[in-house]
Amino acid sequence: MGKVLGIICEYNPFHNGHLYHLEQSKKATGSNYVVAIMSGNFTQRGSTAIIDKWSRTEAALRCGVDLVIELPVLYATSSAENFAEGSIRILDSLKVVDYLSFGSETSDIDILDGIATVLYKEPKSYKNMLANELKKGLSFPKARENALLLYLNNKKYANILSSPNNILGIEYIKALKKYKSNIRPISISRFEAGYNDINYSGNIASATAIRNIIKNGSFDITKRLLPPPSFEILIDNIKQGHIIPDLSVFERQIIYNLRKMSIDEIAELPDVSEGLEFSIKKAANSCNTIQEFLNIIKSKRYTTTRLQRILLYSLLGITKKDIALSKKVNPYVRVLGLNNRGKFIISEIAKANSKLEIITSVKRFADKSNNKNLKLMLDKDIFATNVYTIGYDFNSCNNLDFTKKIVTI
Repeated sequence: MGKVLGIICEYNPFHNGHLYHLEQSKKATGSNYVVAIMSGNFTQRGSTAIIDKWSRTEAALRCGVDLVIELPVLYATSSAENFAEGSIRILDSLKVVDYLSFGSETSDIDILDGIATVLYKEPKSYKNMLANELKKGLSFPKARENALLLYLNNKKYANILSSPNNILGIEYIKALKKYKSNIRPISISRFEAGYNDINYSGNIASATAIRNIIKNGSFDITKRLLPPPSFEILIDNIKQGHIIPDLSVFERQIIYNLRKMSIDEIAELPDVSEGLEFSIKKAANSCNTIQEFLNIIKSKRYTTTRLQRILLYSLLGITKKDIALSKKVNPYVRVLGLNNRGKFIISEIAKANSKLEIITSVKRFADKSNNKNLKLMLDKDIFATNVYTIGYDFNSCNNLDFTKKIVTI
C-alpha cells in the first residue's frame, strides 16, 4: 500500500508551520499516506483548543492529511510522557504506520534517541542524580533536565533539553522503545518560529503567537499565517460564536468546582501530590480568576503548565483512577475525519489488526460494545466536548459526539 506517515498533533490552529512540517515529512519519508493522531477539544498544556476538533480535522484534511484519529482526552490533557505514550500506542496499534515525524528544535535524531535511551533504561546512577535534584525542590521537568545533563556530561545537550519540542520528541522515541514498535522516528527542524515564541516574521508563527493574534482580533495578520482552508474554517467558527480562546472562559466553573471539592477529592486529581491539595483549596477560596490562582501557587516546584492541567482536570472530572485506567487498556481508534485515501487506510488497518476497536459512530459503539473500560474512556471524551461547547458565545450545542458526522472531503 506504500509508505504511511504518522503525525501526532494538536493543530491549534493548523498554520503554515504545520503545513511546512507536513510537506517536509512527506518528502523526507517518501510516504504515500498521512495519519494524524490529534488532540480533541482540550490540550496537553492544560488549556482549550481554540476551535473544535471537527473544524481542526477539516483543516488538516484540506491541507494534506488523509486520516485524522482523535487522541482521547485522558491522554491529550496528560503529562508529556502520558501524552506521548497514548499517542504511540494508538499509532502502533494500527499496524500500518511506517514513520513518525515530529517537529523539533533539532533534526539530529541520534541525539534525541540517545537521551530517550537513558530515560527508557533509567541507569541507577541517573536515577540517583534525579533523586538528588528533586530533593532541591525543583519541578520534575527541571530536575530531570539537570540529572540528564549530569549523567550525559556533555554541554551540547543543554540546548536540546531546554527546548519543548525536543523534549516531546524524546518522549515519543522513548515510547516507541517501550512498546517495541517498528515505527521509525524522524525529526523536522522547526522553521523560524519557536514553540512558545510570541513573535512572528513573514508568514510563519508559533501556534501560541497565532492564538494571541486571534484574541486581539488581528485577522489580516492571521490570514497571512494560516493556509487558506484553515483561515476560512477559523473565520466561520468565529462568526458562529464557536471559539474558545483559552481556559479562562471556564474560570468560574473551575473555581466553583475547587471550592466545592473536599481536600481528599482534590488530592485525587492527577498531578496533585506532596500536599499540594491544601494549597489548591486555600487558593481557590481566596481568588476569583485563574490568573490569581496561578500567581498564588506557582513556584519552582509547580510549573504553570502542571497547575493548568490540574485546573483542567477539576473542570473535566478527571481523576488519578482515570489516568491509571488509560494506561492499562488498549485504546480505541476514534475516526474524526478522512478522505478517499483515508478510507483505504482504514480498510488496511482493519485487515492488519482485526481486534482493534475502530469507532466511526459513537452511538453505535456505546450501544453495542461490551468493553466497559473503553466505554468509560469514551464517556470522558463525550463529557469533555459537552463542557467545551458551554464556552461558546452563542449557538451552543450538546452531545456533538453523537450528532456530528465524520468529516469527509
